[in-house]
Amino acid sequence: MAKDWTFWLQMTNLVLVLVTVLAGLVVTSAVGWELWIRRANKARAARSLDTEMWAMSRRDFHTFSVPGLGLTMADGGEKIEPSKAQSSEQKLRRK
Repeated sequence: MAKDWTFWLQMTNLVLVLVTVLAGLVVTSAVGWELWIRRANKARAARSLDTEMWAMSRRDFHTFSVPGLGLTMADGGEKIEPSKAQSSEQKLRRK
């Protein structure tokens, strides 16, 4: 009779160990998944910001688009158009 009691005690302990290991794996995988998603979102946001900054730099360096304000000037002044001599030199350099 004593052997039967120790067998069930060992089986209960084994089941508790398995449940504990399974719970640990679930928690570890959930935390790992959350960290992976956060890392992917940060990388995506960085690429988006990089793309936006490159697009802004290709336009006009003097203006900046603000959604609530529209097109603003970097120094708050009037835009100075390049002279014809400078614009023709720039066209020649681009070709």
